[in-house]
Amino acid sequence: MIEVRWHGRGGQGAFTAARLLGQAVAIHEHKYVQAFPSFGPERRGAPVLAFTRIDDKKITDRSEVETCDYVVVLDDTLYGENVTKGLKDGGVLVINTTKEASAFPKVGDYQVITIDATALALDILGRPITNVPMLAALAAASDNVSVDSVLAAIDDQLAPRICEKNKKLFVAAYNAVKGDK
Repeated sequence: MIEVRWHGRGGQGAFTAARLLGQAVAIHEHKYVQAFPSFGPERRGAPVLAFTRIDDKKITDRSEVETCDYVVVLDDTLYGENVTKGLKDGGVLVINTTKEASAFPKVGDYQVITIDATALALDILGRPITNVPMLAALAAASDNVSVDSVLAAIDDQLAPRICEKNKKLFVAAYNAVKGDK
């Protein structure tokens, strides 16, 4: 089973990213998926968590993801011990930041990938919405979901008026991370 934990702030779309990943894998790649949020105080800007599980067989565990293969951070100000806690050795931490990966001290044997998803989103969407480029960064880092599956999920899940820009944003972020690997 592949487990992903998403760290974001209310309004950034962490749960939307988890759900898009789930849609892409379940509908377009025919695997079993869970995608669910964990909210504290439900207000814009408050820290939120979202989770995605992917497996070839039915998933019966309904608890929050405690140990994970991937951690995606939509806002680098959230980085801390709670972000890296439970990240498996050999896992990947993907952070939206202007900083280099070396700026994030490691407490385990995992890879750190950084991307300035905010700049990409501002350039393409005109708004600092980082969920789609962070999903792209995860897809590029993990090779657990195809580009075509995610682009189809964007068409399935997002409003038609924002699909094309989000697909362009996804491809730009995906290529940015693939070029850095």
